[in-house]
Amino acid sequence: MSHDAMTPDSHDGPDGPRSRRAAKPRKRRRGLKITLGVLVVLLLAGGGTAYWLYSSLDGNIKGVDIDKALGQDRPEKLPTAGQNLLVLGSDSRAGAENKELGGGGDVSGARSDTALVVHIPEGRQEAVAVSIPRDTLVTRPECVKEDGSTSPSAERVMFNSVYSQVGPACVVKTVEKMSGVRIDHYMEINFAGFKDLVDAIGGVSVDVEEPIHDKSSGLDLTAGTHKLDGTQSLAYVRTRHGVGDGSDLGRIGLQQQFLLALLTEVKSQDLLGSPTTTYKIADSATKALTTDEGLASLTSLSEFARSMNGVDPSTMETIMLPVAYDKTDPNRVVAAQPQADDLWKAIREDATIPESAKKSPATGG
Repeated sequence: MSHDAMTPDSHDGPDGPRSRRAAKPRKRRRGLKITLGVLVVLLLAGGGTAYWLYSSLDGNIKGVDIDKALGQDRPEKLPTAGQNLLVLGSDSRAGAENKELGGGGDVSGARSDTALVVHIPEGRQEAVAVSIPRDTLVTRPECVKEDGSTSPSAERVMFNSVYSQVGPACVVKTVEKMSGVRIDHYMEINFAGFKDLVDAIGGVSVDVEEPIHDKSSGLDLTAGTHKLDGTQSLAYVRTRHGVGDGSDLGRIGLQQQFLLALLTEVKSQDLLGSPTTTYKIADSATKALTTDEGLASLTSLSEFARSMNGVDPSTMETIMLPVAYDKTDPNRVVAAQPQADDLWKAIREDATIPESAKKSPATGG
């Protein structure tokens, strides 16, 4: 999101900034859409593709040379650390479809609307997805921009601003600096790609605990089970006015629920057994997918997907980075200590995450 993530934007009401009680960081729903799209691509890529389709899918994938941009100034890769993916949801308004799905408005460029660190332990039996609230204040390290210029380090910048100001490589570096976790791979998916992916799957079923009526996103759901198409799913992961206190932190809970529902849908349909459906889904996903150079080919994605065959969505744990409301600006959050350090330590060491490290002082309602 933009610099005004916690201040009035095109979706805010006429009363302007919310009070301290209501000004808690708004829930972020898009984070899941990205994680979902990324993981589905990984799962599907392992299904095998006829050579005559290979070049089409392979050409869809865009690559970013993260390793070259970061150099040697990175956390050590421990031999038993498993695999760590940084998954970003881009709210780029590039193109008519993305602009329409993004909610319209005069918005240029792209921003990381959601971010998750997906940790896959050794053995590939389980996975953990850690959501980083976009309004978290962080120290952005010195980074090299895509044009070769250097962006100096800066303190107390909003996490989601790093992407728009410096680029994806700097987001990776920021996450590595704040966590000490070596990021092995990077993945990004945009609005339109998420919508097309869900439609290709045939929709995703979600259980709605309380009615959701959000005029901003256009989402109108009664309590109960609903099968959502791509447009509805996008609204579901983006809604903030329709649930809880309207904060980004609360929306993360919905995103995590949808992530598991999407992955479960993929597993239940046995999509890998249907080449036609598999191609349709893979085509939609890869068109919207940007990865690090190490995964920027169908072959690489397939190999990585095969290593994840044992991961069951029902065993995936979803956690929000423990955060507390910033004492200076209640519209922002900061990593809560010692919980955040304990969480990252467990991921670095591929160890069990302590229950205490999963509790966040700022919950978003």
